Amino acid sequence: MSAVAYVHEQLTGKKEFPRFKAGDNVTVNYKIIEGSKERIQSFKGDVIKKQGTGATASFTVRKISDGIGVERVFPFYSPNVESVVLNKTGHVRRAKLFYQRKRSGKSARIREKRMAVATVAK
Repeated sequence: MSAVAYVHEQLTGKKEFPRFKAGDNVTVNYKIIEGSKERIQSFKGDVIKKQGTGATASFTVRKISDGIGVERVFPFYSPNVESVVLNKTGHVRRAKLFYQRKRSGKSARIREKRMAVATVAK
């Protein structure tokens, strides 16, 4: 292991997030610091991309707010990211969903991935 990778591993805190990918609908709860006060704010939207490895890994979430597209980049190992909640798993065929920026309304929807349910014989 290289020295740089070792230092990154020691300095970054290991957080447990659900496994998500581009196209999934997530809620990111992050800390907002206003003066001496702290509060948790949530940002709910679709994951547009995941990028990077190790301590520099990040993901971009996009939502539509009052008809305007808003994107926000969240570092995975930021101390301000409290939690990530997976709401829906999307069915997409791309790793980066930049085409979503041009779309609005019904064409901007992402289909939900259908999961197989196992039945138990009695």
